[in-house]
Amino acid sequence: MKKLLGLVLVMVLLISAAALTSLKPNTMHTIEGTWELQSFYNYDGENIIDTVPLAKGYRQVKMFYDGKVMWSRTTSSDTKDADGNDVVGRFGYGTYKLTEGQLMETIEYGDKGMMRDLEALRKFTFELELKDNTYSQISTDAEGNRTFSENYKRAD
Repeated sequence: MKKLLGLVLVMVLLISAAALTSLKPNTMHTIEGTWELQSFYNYDGENIIDTVPLAKGYRQVKMFYDGKVMWSRTTSSDTKDADGNDVVGRFGYGTYKLTEGQLMETIEYGDKGMMRDLEALRKFTFELELKDNTYSQISTDAEGNRTFSENYKRAD
């Protein structure tokens, strides 16, 4: 009887230890999910000086999941690319990484215009303000001064 009780106790301890080690720590809000762009901010280096609403017909959505990011946007029909062609949408795909207060994106693939732009820059690092249902990705200059942000709301 003592051996059976001891065996049950060891099994309970092993199961408990396995369950505890498999739990992910929830130390910050998650960015995983779908987000829709709401507005832009311009900064004076530190403070917001202007809120820019979205232009009519402009919609941008970003999706984050398991280290991957994808975004797409539509614009008004009168938007032209550098070659004078109508542009009604753009997209990009890549990876992302979060650290405390930063969002880093590496874009690997996108539409023709995006791929041309990516020849110069593929890695983007933003200051990140993340809450449960909103986030802002804030661009900074070489001295670390805030310049511009995209402000998103979690999609329903």
